[in-house]
Amino acid sequence: MIGRLNHVAIAVPDLDAAAAVYRDQLGASVSVPVDQKDHGVTTVFVTLANTRIELLSPLGPASPIAGFLARQPSGGIHHLCYEVADIEAARQSLVAAGARVLGDGKPLPGAHGKPVLFLHPKDFMGTLIELEEA
Repeated sequence: MIGRLNHVAIAVPDLDAAAAVYRDQLGASVSVPVDQKDHGVTTVFVTLANTRIELLSPLGPASPIAGFLARQPSGGIHHLCYEVADIEAARQSLVAAGARVLGDGKPLPGAHGKPVLFLHPKDFMGTLIELEEA
């Protein structure tokens, strides 16, 4: 069902400083920050040869990333994103197998404009999983 790894998301307390580390110290290509209002975050993407790194910072105090950073002030890996061919079919299959989809279960546009949904970390060895339609 899952395809390639689309990105690894890292929550960071200072988006500009984190982007500078990837750009200036590691020599990576780094995007400009983009607010993702549907998800309550601001994102920066680091493009690598085989995948991307998504740097996340809270877009306001109600952001789920604000809660994450309250528990882990220095930041850390937040989620893994895998591509799927058909997000609706993937959701139906996962729910039938007992997996929990977060929110209302309906895909929302993600950072790349494609439908995404998140799966409960307790169902996936403590890892928050994002699925993005390829």
